[in-house]
Amino acid sequence: MTKKALIVEGGAMRGIFASGVLDAFMAKDYQPYDFAIGVSAGASNLVGYLSHAPKRSFNVITTMATDKTFFNPARFLRGGNLVDVKWLWEESNHRYPLDCQKLFSSIPMYAVATNTETGQPDYFHVSPENVSKVIEATTALPIAYKPTPCFSGGCFTDGGVADSIPVKEAYRRGAREITVILSHPLSYNMSPTKYPWLMKRVLARYPSIAQAMIQRAENYNASLDFIRNPPAGAIVRVIAPPEDFSVKRLTMNNNLLNEGYQMGLEAGESHLASINGVHGLHSENCHFCVDAMTA
Repeated sequence: MTKKALIVEGGAMRGIFASGVLDAFMAKDYQPYDFAIGVSAGASNLVGYLSHAPKRSFNVITTMATDKTFFNPARFLRGGNLVDVKWLWEESNHRYPLDCQKLFSSIPMYAVATNTETGQPDYFHVSPENVSKVIEATTALPIAYKPTPCFSGGCFTDGGVADSIPVKEAYRRGAREITVILSHPLSYNMSPTKYPWLMKRVLARYPSIAQAMIQRAENYNASLDFIRNPPAGAIVRVIAPPEDFSVKRLTMNNNLLNEGYQMGLEAGESHLASINGVHGLHSENCHFCVDAMTA
C-alpha cells in the first residue's frame, strides 16, 4: 500500500492560505495521509487540522498574530522580540483550547526545527510531552525572536531556515504520494541572500545558522526541483496560492488576510474535486500534479 504524506510550508502570515486549504479538508473529513510534516506556521496549521478545529488557525492569525502583543516593531527597536511566538502559542491555547485527544490520536505529525549548533534540520515527532517546545522552536524566527528554545539536548530556531519544504524527508520516510501546501504562488523561486556578509555579522553567535540562511535559497529551490521532478514511482501534488495572492510574511491587513483565506478555501475545494474525479487532474487545477510513474 502506497504511503501518503502531507507537507505544509510556513511563511508567517502567508500561512493564512494553508489554513483555508485545511479548513476545506476538514469540512469533508479528508485526512487520507499516513503522516504530516509542518514547518513554522505550517506546523501551527497542522495542529488545528489534526485536532479537527475548523477556523482555529484563521482566528489565531487574524485576531492574535495581528495583535501588538505578538508583532511589535517598537519593542524590537528597544531590543525585544519583533514577534513573540511563545505568547502566541500559549494564548491561542487559552482562547481556542485544543482537543488533545483528537490531535494525538490522529496521524503522526512531525515538525521541523533548525539546530543552532549544526545548522541542519531536526524532525520532531510531536507528542503531548514536547508539543509546546516544538511549536515554539519551529516558529522561532531568527533575529525576530530573541529566546533560543532548547530541549532534547539541543537548541533550535525556525525550521524554515534549514528545510522550508520537507518533501525529501517525506520521501525518505517512505511516502510515495506527497501532497504539498505551499505559501507562495507557483512562479516563485527564492533569490539568494544579497548580503551574506551582513547575515554572518548579525548571526555571529550562531555561524551555522548564518551559513544555513545563506544556503536557504539553494535548498528551497532544490525542494521545488524535487517537486517538479520527483523520483520514479513517486507522485507529488501541489496546492499553491494563485499568482495574485498578496499576503506577505508580515501582512497585518485583515482584508488581505481574509482574501488569502478564501483563496485557500477555494484551492482546497478544487483539490478535493480533482482527487474525487469531478474533473481531471491537469496543470491548471492541480498545479504541478507530477506523476513520475508515467514519466
